[in-house]
Amino acid sequence: MVENYMPIVLADDDVEDQDMIRTALNKTLTNEVYTVGDGEELLDFLHHRGKYTTMESSPTPGLILLDLNMPRKGGCEVLAEIKADPELRRIPVVVLTTSKTTDDVAETYELGGSSFITKPASISKLANVMRVLGHYWFKTVMLPSGSED
Repeated sequence: MVENYMPIVLADDDVEDQDMIRTALNKTLTNEVYTVGDGEELLDFLHHRGKYTTMESSPTPGLILLDLNMPRKGGCEVLAEIKADPELRRIPVVVLTTSKTTDDVAETYELGGSSFITKPASISKLANVMRVLGHYWFKTVMLPSGSED
């Protein structure tokens, strides 16, 4: 089995959701989880700008968890920018949002998103989703920047 210990970056403007997702991930994975509050901050993190100029403050993630509805720059706009960038396009982006619209699902995949997950309402269901997600992305699949064990 492949073990990928790459960092995860979570882009979500809801601090309570950030805390719940981080807690759920930490119960399953040892990967470091970084959080940003909107699309502009995510792009700063990925491009090492502003307060994220060092690799210690913004390592290249093995997975991005992306909310769609964020201030300043929304998830779909950020996803399009990530997938258009040759340096970033190989990073898997999982949309994790409250949306259930078929238009959002279709747009996510058209823009190159790796998965679309609607956030469960309860912490126990969210914990289960994060367990499955963590197992799949970090213990099952081979990621582009991972080793070939």
